[in-house]
Amino acid sequence: MSPSALVDRVLGGDVRAGARLMRDLDDALPEAIEILKQLYPATGRAFVLGITGNPGAGKSTVVDALIERYRKQGKRVGVIAIDPTSPFSGGAILGDRIRMQRHATDDGVFIRSLATRGHLGGLSRSTADLVLVLDAMGYDLVIVETVGVGQDEVEIVSQADTTVVVTVPGLGDEIQAIKAGILEIADVLVVNKADREGADRSVHHLLSMLELRSHDAVPVEIIKTVASTGQGIDDLVVAIERHATRPRQANDPRRQKRAQAMITEALFERLRRQVVDAFIACPQLIARVAARELDPYSAADELLASLDTTSAHAEDESLFPPR
Repeated sequence: MSPSALVDRVLGGDVRAGARLMRDLDDALPEAIEILKQLYPATGRAFVLGITGNPGAGKSTVVDALIERYRKQGKRVGVIAIDPTSPFSGGAILGDRIRMQRHATDDGVFIRSLATRGHLGGLSRSTADLVLVLDAMGYDLVIVETVGVGQDEVEIVSQADTTVVVTVPGLGDEIQAIKAGILEIADVLVVNKADREGADRSVHHLLSMLELRSHDAVPVEIIKTVASTGQGIDDLVVAIERHATRPRQANDPRRQKRAQAMITEALFERLRRQVVDAFIACPQLIARVAARELDPYSAADELLASLDTTSAHAEDESLFPPR
């Protein structure tokens, strides 16, 4: 299939074409990036909802219930579920897709699992790229569910329009949240499994923590849910909608941060490729470090010196205005 034909099919919402492009983007194929460049002007229409929280909080069950509610509203829903990397295949374990199996035959739902592949922050390296593909395919809502690493899981704030943090009563998650900085990224807080003892106490603790924030901080709603039965999910949808429709500045900081994160990730990926190419070109450098003939710090300096950044700088010079 020609690149132009693939672009047209993705823009037309073709699931096979979109899935193929997502696979190629996850494999970091250069030709896939070229196609994504052509799709980028057609993006920016989908609402991106981030779901994060500690392991065992019921994030996947919350996502499953949200899919059902949004489909009843007639919205097309794309889901990117970040799963732990399999130590054997290097791919995603696919646990989230299995849990959402009841939506598998719904043409208005697309669920894709991604492996973290060692990427920190609860997301995968290609998360932002796949969000763009689903956006270009015409999905109204894209839900990104993080892997559930807990302490460092704050990267989602740079990807989502609204971030929902899910906790459960009785496990000390409220304290963990504020320690990890997760509380600071929450636009909506969910106390899931609220039929358990201690749910009201968890809400009280979270309210106390929110009072410690600055006075000009955007208010955060706390919703109690029992996602397995659907209890409280309608209230959660309303809370998400309230946050999504709040007045935004023309230069919305959230969108600015997302753009910065996308540029940074693209830059890191290009630098990573250059470093890998430098390693391939200099196998003797590794041998010298292994033989203790050269220290790794000097080796790193040699690799950096070997990177050919001059041509890239010349090509991108037009991006920067003259002083």
